[in-house]
Amino acid sequence: MTGQDGRDTEERFAACARGYVEVDLDAVVSNMEHMKQNIAPEAGIIGVIKTDGYGHGSVPIAQVLEPLDFLYGFAVATAEEAFALRDAGIEKPILILGYTFPYSYERLVRQGIRPAVFRMDAVRKLARAAERVGSPAKVHVKVDTGMGRIGILPEDSGLAFLRQILEDEGLARWIEIEGIFTHFARADERDKSSAKEQYRRFVRFTERIEREIGLCVPLRHCANSAAILELPQMSLDLVRAGITLYGLYPSAEVSRDRVALRPALSLYSTVVYVKTIHAGDSVSYGGTFTAAGDTRVATVPLGYGDGYPRALSGKGYVLIRGKRAPILGRVCMDQFMVDVSDIPEAAEGDRVTLLGYDGGEHISAELLGDLSGRFNYELVCDLGKRLPRVYLRGGRRMLPGTV
Repeated sequence: MTGQDGRDTEERFAACARGYVEVDLDAVVSNMEHMKQNIAPEAGIIGVIKTDGYGHGSVPIAQVLEPLDFLYGFAVATAEEAFALRDAGIEKPILILGYTFPYSYERLVRQGIRPAVFRMDAVRKLARAAERVGSPAKVHVKVDTGMGRIGILPEDSGLAFLRQILEDEGLARWIEIEGIFTHFARADERDKSSAKEQYRRFVRFTERIEREIGLCVPLRHCANSAAILELPQMSLDLVRAGITLYGLYPSAEVSRDRVALRPALSLYSTVVYVKTIHAGDSVSYGGTFTAAGDTRVATVPLGYGDGYPRALSGKGYVLIRGKRAPILGRVCMDQFMVDVSDIPEAAEGDRVTLLGYDGGEHISAELLGDLSGRFNYELVCDLGKRLPRVYLRGGRRMLPGTV
């Protein structure tokens, strides 16, 4: 690399030495393609990229997935997440899964972003915003079949909600019901009876909608990641790929044999200091580790301020030169120490693998979750923004904005 742009890029990569998240975009695409092979041929997929793509980076993930012909679009949790995708040039439909506040309605309509609706007051405000913009608002109706979170109920009250939209001239003109969906609460459990009952309630309700008020909603979706893996018969028109998009499994009870997934995320840092301590010397806050004899200690410049769990103190480990280095004492906000007594070749400047592969060893998000009392979703979502994201595509390393 030459010139100012080259120097800037080199400096940005150099800034990753303290710690960085590496995301394999080829793994993301592969995961999506393998999930598509396991669902009904006619069903499309929604890529769930809320919480900045579960910590992986929503914009680069959306950019690499958008060309897939079976991808309906994306789902996020908030209006701001949807706007960020539109600002980055993402054109496919975007669904907001949760409640959307009225301040955002006009922009949602202008940008073709689909809010979930389940409150009549919100529907009325959305219709007025659509009228001001001069374009109907496309919406997906949320149905609560057992999650107990948000949504109309699959009974007379829910039917009345939909009938009111259709029969009120001001609403019918400006509200276009494009989709209807529900969410499984327990599809990631070995016993699928709860998910099957939710599915039955949802399908019966959509059939009742068509039979009693003459509304055939074009897009029905209920299958989440766990259902994509184990309940492909529930594909309907669309499925929503969340944690599986990133190569992680919804729970330990879900089969790993049906769909080949590759973890997309790794976490790396660098050894910045190596020293030898002696019997009676302690390490880190509170002196929770005291050396019984000469111990070789390496310092890693990353900590719970970056989202690395403090609960790994004294029980987690990292990989250095393909070998395990146990954590000594408490993980600090910005640093922690590891035992490299059994890795005599370890030296300042060595790469540290906190999550991912190094030689024949592997630290998974599930393992770190088990050790820290958290779980894989939370772990990757909580990796902080001061950790740069580096992306792999076709063997090439790229920074955000260059994907």
